[in-house]
Amino acid sequence: MVKAHVPATVFHLGIQGEIMRLDLTPDELLSTTRAVRKRLDLERPVEPEVIRDCVELAVQAPSGSNIQRWHWLFIDDSSTKKSLADIYRSVWAYAYGPERLEGASAEDRRIYSSAGYLAEHMHEVPVLMVPLQWTRPSGENQAGYWGSLLPAVWSFCLAARSRGLGTAWTTMHLAKEQEAAELLDIPYERCAQGGLIPVAYTRGTDFKRVPRKDLEGIIHWNRWSRS
Repeated sequence: MVKAHVPATVFHLGIQGEIMRLDLTPDELLSTTRAVRKRLDLERPVEPEVIRDCVELAVQAPSGSNIQRWHWLFIDDSSTKKSLADIYRSVWAYAYGPERLEGASAEDRRIYSSAGYLAEHMHEVPVLMVPLQWTRPSGENQAGYWGSLLPAVWSFCLAARSRGLGTAWTTMHLAKEQEAAELLDIPYERCAQGGLIPVAYTRGTDFKRVPRKDLEGIIHWNRWSRS
């Protein structure tokens, strides 16, 4: 049997139709799952069976009282993607005009460029995911509500990374959540959207750790205190 060529950091199950997985340790998976925008492969299709494989892992995440109210809406229809991307871009254009770059640091400009690229090309991403939760959040239990959805969504992102896929958690379109609900036939009064996540294979899989804040400034013991 001839195996398809893959990079050294990747192994393949070896038969046609089975799913590629990256050879990553748990620590490598956790520390190299990035928000991917410019390195999304906009031309390579994402197979439904790979999506399903990721969701099967995602729904193993905990949820409040084990109720599991989550739902997963995937969009690969070109016309629907365009309409949803237009909603996203309309909010982006309002919130992140060029004036936001006045006096911005080099890092802010880099992030702006990456986010702007995704906004421009959102409709070209092979699959868009809208994670949903049945019932809408109430003011007094926001943490419990979102804590019953977001761990599962992050598990999906980790599963996607391990299969050579990139994701980026965006929430920009939620400023027009009801408009998106109407487009996607989501029962707005009964079901809340948790974001809009592009899903695509990545160009290369060599994502690295990135600098983060010093732990001494963000870890607290017993009481909040800052010197």
